Amino acid sequence: MQAPQLSDTNVIDYSVLPAPELLCREIARPEPQANFIAQAREEINRIIFGDDRRLLVVVGPCSIHDTQAGLDYARRLAELAPQVQDRLKLVMRVYFEKPRTTVGWKGLIMDPDLDGTANIHDGLKVARQFLLDVLDLKLPTATEFLDPITPQYIADLVCWAAIGARTTESQTHRQMASGLSMPLGFKNGTSGDIKVAINAIKAASQPQTFLGISHQGLASAVSTRGNPYCHLILRGGDKGPNYDAPHVADSAELLRKAGLKPAVMVDCSHGNSNKDHRRQPEVFGNLLDQSLDASSSVIGAMIESNLEDGNQPFPQPIDQLAYGRSITDACIDWDTTERIISEAYEKIGPRFA
Repeated sequence: MQAPQLSDTNVIDYSVLPAPELLCREIARPEPQANFIAQAREEINRIIFGDDRRLLVVVGPCSIHDTQAGLDYARRLAELAPQVQDRLKLVMRVYFEKPRTTVGWKGLIMDPDLDGTANIHDGLKVARQFLLDVLDLKLPTATEFLDPITPQYIADLVCWAAIGARTTESQTHRQMASGLSMPLGFKNGTSGDIKVAINAIKAASQPQTFLGISHQGLASAVSTRGNPYCHLILRGGDKGPNYDAPHVADSAELLRKAGLKPAVMVDCSHGNSNKDHRRQPEVFGNLLDQSLDASSSVIGAMIESNLEDGNQPFPQPIDQLAYGRSITDACIDWDTTERIISEAYEKIGPRFA
């Protein structure tokens, strides 16, 4: 009698990926970019944890699905950034992985052809090349890390990172964050719970050992020293927004009690805008008002922005997609983005008087 199959009963195929080291050699990072990334990370750290009074603004598409449109956006942001750099540090959202509540497009790394074929090998190559293209514009990069293996392929090209609301409570992601080399924000949970994010910051700052892969692609026990540059992101939740001054002050106090730096970033989208992208400028404006108080713990903001306003249904035929419009969360358009950033520059002038 043949023994029953006990493993892989629901697995169709294994598609072996290249070792991270090989892909990183194939799409190599030039030395000038390495220097730029190191400098950008240090500047961001000083804004969050040091004496740099500028505001950190992480702005850009909810997700990158069209690299041509993404670079069009990046060029515009790269032109704007030097005009405001003495008061605002602009960092571009370059998001390749999308957490899904049930099902849906998982992002450019997981499905670069937007057709469900899940060509992850090409997705990793496209993502890495796109990051290099953005960095070539002297524009710092930001992303959310979702899959714990992905950082081995692209983390050397990321200046700031986030762990999302759905994964902040995950031990896997806290451990992963402990080994990352860039400043990183943990979002409060989808319920609005801030304590899970504070616990995540504490866990990620400590040494951890966990299962992962080496640069050679081998299954490994990964040991870290802990990431000391983790901070809190308020993104609202099931109970409503949490960006106003009382919520920020309460969050700062919880951070102090936990022995952590009271540094708070506000996500102007998601629960804080009640999922209405058109309210992001209102949230951002409130945040700017708070930042004028010398005792405020606000260090920056996140804004979902694209070339065109709103979003569009997906899936649909790729040749029918509108150029520069999100296929995930709705975004404000470029004109609105440019306006609110220029207004922010004027508004926060008193911080530097």
